[in-house]
Amino acid sequence: MGLSQEERVAWVALSQVRGIGPSSFRRVLEVFGSAREALARPLADWQAQGFRERLFPHLQEARARLDALAQAMARWQEKGIRVVTWEDPDYPPRLKHIPQAPPVLYVRGRWEPQDDWAVAVVGTRKPTPYGRRVALDVARFLAERGVTVVSGLARGIDGLAHKAALEAGGRTIAVLGSGVDVIYPPEHRDLAQRIVDQGALFSEYPPGTRPEAMNFPARNRLISGMSQAVVVVEAGEQSGALITAAFAAQQGRDVVAVPGSIYSPKSQGTLRLIQQGAFPLRRLEDLSEVLRLSLLPQQQKARQSLPQDPMEQRLWEALQEPMHIDDLAVHTGLPSAQVSALLTLMELKGLVRQVGPMTYVAQR
Repeated sequence: MGLSQEERVAWVALSQVRGIGPSSFRRVLEVFGSAREALARPLADWQAQGFRERLFPHLQEARARLDALAQAMARWQEKGIRVVTWEDPDYPPRLKHIPQAPPVLYVRGRWEPQDDWAVAVVGTRKPTPYGRRVALDVARFLAERGVTVVSGLARGIDGLAHKAALEAGGRTIAVLGSGVDVIYPPEHRDLAQRIVDQGALFSEYPPGTRPEAMNFPARNRLISGMSQAVVVVEAGEQSGALITAAFAAQQGRDVVAVPGSIYSPKSQGTLRLIQQGAFPLRRLEDLSEVLRLSLLPQQQKARQSLPQDPMEQRLWEALQEPMHIDDLAVHTGLPSAQVSALLTLMELKGLVRQVGPMTYVAQR
C-alpha cells in the first residue's frame, strides 16, 4: 500500500522545511511514526526529541500551508506531475540507497522496471565534433541493447545522449536542476516532451523551481545514483561532469571515461579521471564488458519470475561492503551452500555483483 493523500501532502510539506534534509527526515519518521503525525505534534515534542529550535518557525510555516499545498498538488497532477516518495514502488531502487537520497521526487513520465539497468552519459556543454560523435554513438549503443540512458538535459553531451537514445527507440531519463515544469535550457522543451513520452523527467525540486546555479551540483548525485555506471565523454578541468563522476565513485558506481587528445581542453577532465582509475573507453564494445550486458536478458527475466525473498533482502543488507561467502554465512547465520545459491540468483537479478573470488557486494 502507498501513502494516503494526506500523508503524501505531509511528506511534501516536511521535505520542504528548511533544515530537514534526508537524514533528518528519516529521524522524524522514526521518532513520530509518520510525517502527518510529526506536523501535528506540538513544538515541545520536537524539542524534547532534540530537534533544534531554529527549525520551529519553518515547521509552523509548513503547517500553515498544508491546505494550499494539497491544492497545488492537485494542480500538479492535472499537469502530469507525480510525487514519488521512498515508500513508492516506482522510486528508483538504486537511488533509494545512496547517501542523502531525497525523500520526495517530482516526476513527469514513468520509471519502469527496465530502467533499473541504466547508465549515465554526461559531459561538457560545448563538445568538440569528436565528443558529439562519441556521445551519439555511446547512447545509441546502450539504447539498442535495452539500457536506459540517464543524463541532465543540459546543452551539449547531455542533450545529444538523450536524443540518440530516443532515436534508437530506447528509454531515457533526465534529471533536472529545476522543477520538472521549468525546462532548462528552453530550447530543449520539445526534447523534454519526447523524454516524458519515452522515459521520465525527475527532480528533487518542487514544480516552479527556477534553474539556480546552486541546484545543479546537487542534482548530479541523482544522475549517478540512478545509474549502475557513469560514462564521461568530454569534460574540462572544471566540468560539472567531474562532479557526477565523483559522486559515482562515492556511490560505488563504475566510472568510464573517453580518452581524448592531450592538446584538447575538453579532454583534460576525462584524462584525469583515467589517471585516477576510471575505465578508459577504447571502443564501444568495451561497454558490454564493463556493464556485463550479456547478463541483461537473464536479469530482466529473473526480475519478472523471481520475487524479492526475505533471505535475499537479508544478504543484500549485509553486503554494504565486499564480503566473502564464508564471512557472509557467519554474519547472517545461514549455511554457506544456501548463501552461495542465493547469491547466484541475486547476481542474475542484478542485486549483487562479484568483485573477487567468492566475494560479493550489493549492487546499488
